[in-house]
Amino acid sequence: MLPPEGFAIVSGPFGPAGLQDAVQAYERAVAATQPDEIKTGSTSVRVNGLLDRSPEFAAILTHPPLLSAAAALIGGPFKLSAFHARSISAGATAQTLHQDVAPGRDGWPLLGFIFMVDAFTEENGATRFLPGSVDLAELPDTMPNMEQACGPAGCMLLFDGSVWHGHGANLTSRCRRSVLGALIPKAARSAVDHRSTIRPEIWAAFPPEVRLPLEP
Repeated sequence: MLPPEGFAIVSGPFGPAGLQDAVQAYERAVAATQPDEIKTGSTSVRVNGLLDRSPEFAAILTHPPLLSAAAALIGGPFKLSAFHARSISAGATAQTLHQDVAPGRDGWPLLGFIFMVDAFTEENGATRFLPGSVDLAELPDTMPNMEQACGPAGCMLLFDGSVWHGHGANLTSRCRRSVLGALIPKAARSAVDHRSTIRPEIWAAFPPEVRLPLEP
């Protein structure tokens, strides 16, 4: 269960021993990306198709803290909506705070998750949150209690997608990398039909507990 602030940092699924392997898998997947799978924004680069090229990251979907938080927040069957690699560009400005989904809209409630491939720091654009802002229809004029979710590489950030949030400014000369995704109610519409993007041989190798949240 998430705390009242609406977000929490937890240990990741790979542990210290497996973190370097996960980073290398991430790098291989991004290097093998086709141009139509890359979306470049004003402050970040998103790479789709991650599970097909690096199925190791399916471990995120069976990570107990993620499943517990999803069961508590969503309160019923859930599935994967988004899952992609994302890097915040070097020198990027801070993202405007937003909600992934407003309360009551399609896809609500939404549990967002971010696996930290790199450490999240105040300097490299760690995600900022306005604690307890789930029910706000719009942002207040001042936000003195805004918090930045910092943590070491290998951790996961779990958050209620209705909490206002956005990445901070990346003041460093290196991009800040992550794996980002969201779980939503089973009856809602997913952002991506993940089942259709995964090769048959990769799909067949996934255990049932991984396939279930990937079904549309």
